[in-house]
Amino acid sequence: MEKESREKQIYRVTIVGSIANFFLLVFKFVAGIFGQSSAMIADAVHSLSDFVTDIIVLVFVKVSAKPKDAGHDYGHGKYETLATAIIGIVLLMVGTGIFWNGLNQILAFYRGEELGSPDLIALVAALVSIVVKEILYRYSVIVGRKVQSQAVVANAWHHRSDAFSSIGTALGIAGAIFLGKDWRVLDPIAAVVVSVFIVKVSIQLLIPCLNDLLERSLPEEIEKEIITIINEDSQIKDPHNLRTRRIGNDFAIEIHIRLQPEMTVREAHVVATGIEDRLRAKYGSRTHVAVHVEPVKSE
Repeated sequence: MEKESREKQIYRVTIVGSIANFFLLVFKFVAGIFGQSSAMIADAVHSLSDFVTDIIVLVFVKVSAKPKDAGHDYGHGKYETLATAIIGIVLLMVGTGIFWNGLNQILAFYRGEELGSPDLIALVAALVSIVVKEILYRYSVIVGRKVQSQAVVANAWHHRSDAFSSIGTALGIAGAIFLGKDWRVLDPIAAVVVSVFIVKVSIQLLIPCLNDLLERSLPEEIEKEIITIINEDSQIKDPHNLRTRRIGNDFAIEIHIRLQPEMTVREAHVVATGIEDRLRAKYGSRTHVAVHVEPVKSE
């Protein structure tokens, strides 16, 4: 039931976002083309990337929720991490593309070429996008943190990056409309400024994601907490060789412990099972725990 509830919440928030993104990207493309705004067209491309990444989240979360099988002894959690990486890469590519396109228009303006003036419909589209995307961000980030989904939180930041881009777009379009032809360069300048924010967000998403894919250990404070939980049983001596990593949103924990050599196998098994139960109670039922038992060293 816990897995089903988590998956349903992820699907619901992602579907709501994808529907909103679809209507926004259509509206922005129409406004950008008929409103003659390069910044709005760039913003529309960003919304298109949002829509594509929504589809990616839907596909990969479905896969990551599958239980372990013969080919995946540790489950499918890394697929969700992979989805987050794809979102980050898409953001990086979109940001770079917007930057390049805006830079070319700025250079053309300073070479003496006259840029077209955007129309009011482009400004309206930018303002609508700001409101809608900020609402989607707040909704998505609350659900993502609640269900502890990296991909949903990543997608939430994708919504906010689109809101930021729309703010820059709105300022650039408004300046180009109301300040005259000498200020029309504000439209592509807005696109360039927005692209920097997009690239920054993509890097912030990619770094922790790559750490997970490269088997980076859990943070030191979590590892200390794990040792504290293990030491709650006074029978356990010298927990050592702690190894940790993430499998998607789940933790994998391996530990060696020492017990009195006169203990029976059954008694040692009870102690090891107690460790597994306490760690799963703390970090979730899908936490992978492996306990290796050794005898206390004789003096």
